[in-house]
Amino acid sequence: MAKKYVIGIDYGTDSVRSVVADTTNGRIVGTAVFEYPRWKKGLFCDPSANQFRQHPLDYIEGLEKSVRGALKGLKREVIKNISGITVDTTGSTPVAVNRNGTPLSLTRGFENDPDAMFILWKDHTSVKEAAEINKLARSWGGTDFTKYEGGVYSSEWFWAKILHVLRRNEKVRGSAFSWVEHCDWIPALLTGDTDPLRIKRSRCAAGHKAMWHEAFGGLPDERFLVRLDPKLAGLRDRLYKDTYTCDVAVGTLTPEWAKRLGIPEDVRVGAGAFDAHLGAVGGGIRPYQLIKVMGTSTCDMLVSPMKEAGKKLVKGICGQVDGSIVPGMLGLEAGQSAFGDVYAWFGRLLLWPVDELIARMKWLERKTKERLTGETSDRIINELSKQAESIPEEETVIVALDWLNGRRTPDANQALKGAITGLSLGSDAPRIFKALVESTAFGSRMINERFISEGARIDGVIAVGGVAKKNPYVMQIVADVLNMPIKVAKSDQTCALGSAMAASVVAGVHKNIPAAQTAMGGGFEKTYKPNPARAKKYDALFKKYQKLGSFIENELK
Repeated sequence: MAKKYVIGIDYGTDSVRSVVADTTNGRIVGTAVFEYPRWKKGLFCDPSANQFRQHPLDYIEGLEKSVRGALKGLKREVIKNISGITVDTTGSTPVAVNRNGTPLSLTRGFENDPDAMFILWKDHTSVKEAAEINKLARSWGGTDFTKYEGGVYSSEWFWAKILHVLRRNEKVRGSAFSWVEHCDWIPALLTGDTDPLRIKRSRCAAGHKAMWHEAFGGLPDERFLVRLDPKLAGLRDRLYKDTYTCDVAVGTLTPEWAKRLGIPEDVRVGAGAFDAHLGAVGGGIRPYQLIKVMGTSTCDMLVSPMKEAGKKLVKGICGQVDGSIVPGMLGLEAGQSAFGDVYAWFGRLLLWPVDELIARMKWLERKTKERLTGETSDRIINELSKQAESIPEEETVIVALDWLNGRRTPDANQALKGAITGLSLGSDAPRIFKALVESTAFGSRMINERFISEGARIDGVIAVGGVAKKNPYVMQIVADVLNMPIKVAKSDQTCALGSAMAASVVAGVHKNIPAAQTAMGGGFEKTYKPNPARAKKYDALFKKYQKLGSFIENELK
């Protein structure tokens, strides 16, 4: 019997990555990355207003070019035996579509309208709408539809984003038949059926971000939505009732897309899911092993057998959904709205004179300016990490708060802001950077403590993602603050690998996700062990972090 291969496609914030994986052992035989050109130029975004939008053409071009790039150089026998594709994306990242399921930004008159584009997960323009959802859910006298979302709805999620756009953009409101998540639209596109009423919607996206639950008969009640805003009237019926886990096929490739991608027409396409959730699959998640997907933000995930999870609700997290990570198990999600983004912000802050002053120095030739800017930008975080690591333990230290992009968990509140305290004339860049790293580690500890206090035990921690792979200094501090060993997954493409594992189940190669993990898992490359002395010191500093957070949240509203 011929060896089978699958394709995993991982749509991240800045780029899309495709991998071709061997289903017998998970070996990546081909890979390619495509950076979104419009996003890279900053088009359709306004960071000062927390507006982050992405054009579907970035996704379509990335789909074709990344898959073709991953296939480049592979033998015909490999390509002929590709049997499945699964896609993961960021989320919640919805878009307004017409009756045919075409994003409005791909239709005449909406080409440059940000509200007609995909609303990226990190877009926080709907803070007001999220607050209204939370208030109504507790006061309207009916079911609290946020109860399986941790009891707090976020501006990063589906309904808040939709309501914000419907209120502010009459043209989009009049043309939008329905709304579709990025992770649902790409599989629909590949299989040739984008009809919003027939698209097989992701259980992961619906359960964690759209208040979908079987106990509700699907999405929130029409009466609730209309009371929230009459502009939502009728939309529920134009969305969906049923949802699907990542082991379910939505169809097979159309002849057009088979030709565009250069693979067989009989390739089966799986239901989509969010990047972090399939990253957890690729990272080897097992019951009560916390997976931390560590990148620009973090997603922290646990799975528990349904018979053990019972009906207990975990407060303040980003949802608990049957089958959202591993079908048949309860998936629990938490996370931080900014992690690597905190370090990137500080790096940009320090680079201001390089970007603004050196660029205007006429006595420097262009190539020298570009080299100065490029090398400084590339090296700044690594150099800060090296310098921060050498700073001796001090009695009086800087304490920072990591809420530069709001707080996701525990208890979502995207209106919150970051803070840095304890500064003196001796506070240099490495010391401030050290405090920022510690703040992100303390944010991680807040998540762990919430899980544990709510009865969701954590037996171990596994880290995946860019920060976990690239920055040992950060990882050691997180291990010290959590006072737990952290295993780092060997694969540097865990989200795409997780999608490939799901694709192998969809294609019928492996019977379920755990079987695919066993066959295709990459294992671990390193374990960070906590330093007991530093862990004890961080216990005291963590209390200061908590006190600072309480002050910022309650006294500076």
